[in-house]
Amino acid sequence: MKKPDTYNPFKRTAEGKFPSLSENAPLRYLSFSFLYFAQGLPEGLLMFGIPAWLAMNGKSAAEIGAFVAIVILPWSFKILAAPLMDRFTFLAMGRRRPWILFGQLGLAISFLSMAFIADPLNNMFMLKLFSFFVGLFAVFQDIAVDGLAIDILPEKEQARANGLMWGSKTIGISASVAIGISIINAYSFFHAIVFFSLFVFLILFFPLFFRERAGEKRLPWTKGKVSEVAASIQVQSFKELFTSLARVFILPVSLIMGVAAFSFSIGRGLINAMLPVFTVQELGWTDGDYSQTFAVIQLVSGILGMFVAGALIDFFGKVRMMSIYLILLILLVVSAFFLRDYWDNQYIFIGFIGILYTLIVFTTIAVFASAMQLCWKRISATQFTLYMAISNLGLASGAALLGPLKSFLAWEYVVLAFAVFAGFMLIAIQFLRFNKHTKRVAMLELNHTRLDESAVNLKPVEIVIPKAKKRDNN
Repeated sequence: MKKPDTYNPFKRTAEGKFPSLSENAPLRYLSFSFLYFAQGLPEGLLMFGIPAWLAMNGKSAAEIGAFVAIVILPWSFKILAAPLMDRFTFLAMGRRRPWILFGQLGLAISFLSMAFIADPLNNMFMLKLFSFFVGLFAVFQDIAVDGLAIDILPEKEQARANGLMWGSKTIGISASVAIGISIINAYSFFHAIVFFSLFVFLILFFPLFFRERAGEKRLPWTKGKVSEVAASIQVQSFKELFTSLARVFILPVSLIMGVAAFSFSIGRGLINAMLPVFTVQELGWTDGDYSQTFAVIQLVSGILGMFVAGALIDFFGKVRMMSIYLILLILLVVSAFFLRDYWDNQYIFIGFIGILYTLIVFTTIAVFASAMQLCWKRISATQFTLYMAISNLGLASGAALLGPLKSFLAWEYVVLAFAVFAGFMLIAIQFLRFNKHTKRVAMLELNHTRLDESAVNLKPVEIVIPKAKKRDNN
C-alpha cells in the first residue's frame, strides 16, 4: 500500500516543487523545531557559555554583567519590531518568510563575524557590539517564526508544535553551553563560534526552500504570486493594525489570559531569582553545583516538554492540563514548605527543583499554545509579542520582589509565595472560554472584511456585535 505524502515531508509535488508549509504537517514541525534550535545555539553561548569563559579568564562581575545586559537588550525591542513585521512584508514570498530569511541570515552572519574579533578577551567593546547584533537578528527571527506558526498551524497542532519548539531551543542552549565551552578550552574562541555558525547557516535551508503557501515565490526573482489567503489577512496601515489589536485584546478571554500569564510569570521570576542565591548562600552549594544541576534539569525538562507536554494538551485540552500542572505545582511547593528541615539533603532538593522546573516548562508550553490560539491572524505577530511582553514583565517583577520579600520573610515563606501566584492563575484560567473567543475573533474578521468591501464600494456597513452566549466548556 502506498504511503501518503505526509510520510515524506521533503517529497516534491507533481509539478516537481518542494511542498509548502501550509500543506505538510511534518514539514511544519521540522521547520519550527530547527528554527528554534537555531535560536538556542547563540543564546546558550552568549548568555551562559561566554560569561563563564570570561569569568574563568579573570573578568570582573561588572564586566560580565555589562556583557549579558547587552546580549539581553535587543529583546526589549520586540514590542517595537512586531508591528513593523505585521505591517510590512514582501507578500509574494509570504507574510512571514521574508522576515524569517532576514533574521536567520543576519543571525548567521553576525554570529560568524564574532569569530573574527581579534583577542576577544581584551576587546570587550567589539564582543558586546557583535553580540548585540546577534541578539537583534534573533529577535526578528523569533517574532517572524511565532507569527508564521500562528498563521499556518491548525489549532490542533499548536500545542505539539509549541512543545517541539520549546524543547528544540532548550536542546540548542544546552548543547552550545556544554560543547561550546569544551571547544573554546580545547581549541579556541574562533573554532567554537565557527562550529555553531555553520549549523545556523545550514538551518537556512528550511525557510529558503519551503514556501509558506503553494504558488508563492521562493525568491524575489523566481516565479510565483501572492497567496489569496495571505493577502486577505495582511494589514494595510498602522492605524488598522493598532485598532485591530485594541479590538481583539479587550475581549474578555484575551484579558484573562494576560492576567493569568502575568501572575504565573511573577512566580517564575521569583523562583528563578531565589534559587541560585538560596542554594549557594544557604545550602552551601558552589556556583558550579548549581549551574550544572540547572543545565541538566533544563535539558531534561525541555526534552520532556518536547515530546510529552504538547501531546497531553492535545489529548486533554489546554485549560484542563494547565489546571492539573498548577495544582501539582501548588502541592509540590506546599509539601516542600512542610519538609523544609530536609532541604539540606542535596538529593531531595535537586529532586524538588527538577520536578518544579518540569512542571513550569509544561505550564509555559500550555500558556504559549493558549496565547497562539487567542491571536487574530491579521495581527498575530504583534498580539503574540504583547502576550510575551506581559509575561516578561511578570518575570522582571517577580525577580524584583525577591529583595522586599526576603527582608521580612524567611526563605521557606518566599518559596511558598510561588504557590500564591500559581493559585491566582489557577482561578483565572477557569474563566477561559476558547470557543467563545474564536467565534468573536471570527466576527471581528467578518466585520473587518465588510468594512474593506464598503470602502471599495462606498456603501455603509453594519457592524455586528455578537450576543453573549451560554458558557462553553474548554
